[in-house]
Amino acid sequence: MTDELLIKFLLNETSEEEGITVQAWLEADPSNRAYFGQFEKIWNAGKKLAVSSTVDEQQAWLKFKEKAANHEAIVRPLKPSFSWLKIAAILVMIGGIWMAYSLFGPDRYKDLVAQNQVLTEQLPDGSELTLNKNSEISYVRNFKKHRHVKLSRGNVFFNVAHDKAHPFVIGINKVSVTVVGTSFNIKRLNDQIEIIVETGIVRVELNGEKIELHKGEKILIGSPDDKLIKEKNTDQLYNYYRSNLFIANNTPLQKVADVMNEAYGSQIRISDPSLGAETISTTFKVDAGLEGNLKVIMETMEVKITRNENKILLSRVK
Repeated sequence: MTDELLIKFLLNETSEEEGITVQAWLEADPSNRAYFGQFEKIWNAGKKLAVSSTVDEQQAWLKFKEKAANHEAIVRPLKPSFSWLKIAAILVMIGGIWMAYSLFGPDRYKDLVAQNQVLTEQLPDGSELTLNKNSEISYVRNFKKHRHVKLSRGNVFFNVAHDKAHPFVIGINKVSVTVVGTSFNIKRLNDQIEIIVETGIVRVELNGEKIELHKGEKILIGSPDDKLIKEKNTDQLYNYYRSNLFIANNTPLQKVADVMNEAYGSQIRISDPSLGAETISTTFKVDAGLEGNLKVIMETMEVKITRNENKILLSRVK
């Protein structure tokens, strides 16, 4: 069954024989009726759009003729009151609407959710993802041809399979991340997005601005109005949920505390900014737990700990 014949049926332009063919097709399988129902909705939407469309009708007609040349269906002349050029323009719009629905409709994504433990999954194209706890993404079901992922929340490491013909695209609100084959980490916490590249090249887009990140570079986006400014990545703390290590290399204590809060669900606070800015170089084991690692910080930096219920305050030893 061709879409052209269905359009003729919707316009009441089919011959008696063609009408019987369409009716028999509709009655043959419930899935055919479901397809026709969606097709009719999109067709009606296309007609509404056509009223204000700026589509080049001549170009649309050429595209339609190319499509029609590949079908054997006999197309009879339509009523003069509805021009072929307008039909062609609508068909072009229908194609775009249908493609968007097929790729990004509400039932076209599959969710991956990591709740209380780290999750590693392989996508249909061979790409491998590692999701930190409390992370969620979704990907297009027809993924080998349309490699599109949405990151809803959390911390995810992407090891993307190389496929130059089908770029790998990640959507995060207004931010778009595009790669071909590379590895990188993306963290989305509230409205803040951090992207760190381990291998290859990553292209980041926001509000029409584009920037490329290479190995060892990162970018931090705090709001949709931010400018895209990349910088060197100086530590491996982001990788703790894969390596099971907190690796600090001249890293500010405040950042170490923030990552431990993320990992353990703790509430570490630092008494004053100057202490938080002091750097530490050491490796902590995630499995050592919060208490064991706080002890290492106390011994390394000569700080003391004060507790108030679930809150932990780090301050200088006087």
